[in-house]
Amino acid sequence: MRVQAMVKRTAIILAAFLAFGALPLAAAKSARIQFKESAWNFGKVKEGVVLSHDFTFKNAGDADLVIEKVRTSCGCAAALVSDKTIAPGREGKVEVTFDTRSYSGKVTKYVYVDTNDPAEPNKELTVSADIEIPPRPRINVDPYNIDLGLLLEGDPVNGRFVVLNQGELELKVECVHRDAKYFVKGKPAAASLKVAAGKEVEVEFRIPSETRSSTIREYILIKSNDPIRSTVSVYISGFLISREQLKDLFKRYKDLLKG
Repeated sequence: MRVQAMVKRTAIILAAFLAFGALPLAAAKSARIQFKESAWNFGKVKEGVVLSHDFTFKNAGDADLVIEKVRTSCGCAAALVSDKTIAPGREGKVEVTFDTRSYSGKVTKYVYVDTNDPAEPNKELTVSADIEIPPRPRINVDPYNIDLGLLLEGDPVNGRFVVLNQGELELKVECVHRDAKYFVKGKPAAASLKVAAGKEVEVEFRIPSETRSSTIREYILIKSNDPIRSTVSVYISGFLISREQLKDLFKRYKDLLKG
């Protein structure tokens, strides 16, 4: 009898274990990000405008959704999230702005949203636009850096650069430096130079040198009516030496010069 009772009790325990073991384990709670759309096309826009779009999302999970990081593919685009933590069933948004300056044609930018959603921890969003460039003057300068090398004390700091108009409208430029004088084709340049579309102008500059020996580091600012690049600069470098320093250099390296 005792053995039968033990067998019966064991069978009951085993049946209960199998019954409860067959039940599914309670699923762990998790967040789930769900966007209404993951791509947005602004269509045709004029170059230079700043575009903005809100990507709305919902936490479709049963645990708090945490926005860990929002990144963009370049500095021309920025993204801000409305809230870092979104409760289950609640909505949030990612605001994306895109600066179209200096872009043309069909352009796509990417935004990456990192969250604690185990199924989709890295969500990719895209904004795109077909950017049209309206007619405008477009400045370019060649070269931007001028290395004059060694200069003798008392000599003027002279050099040349070319201003190019690569746009469709007339370019107007003004060269700015505290001491420099400017010449075009050997004649003093006008305060405001005009460069026709598709043309270029060579500008000669003359800057009085200092009376002491020193390193030359100068900037000439070029202001223009280019709406995108209203100011560019030409960097001028070199080294100014005295006659005594020049004589010393010749003495020091005369054998090398003879060779």
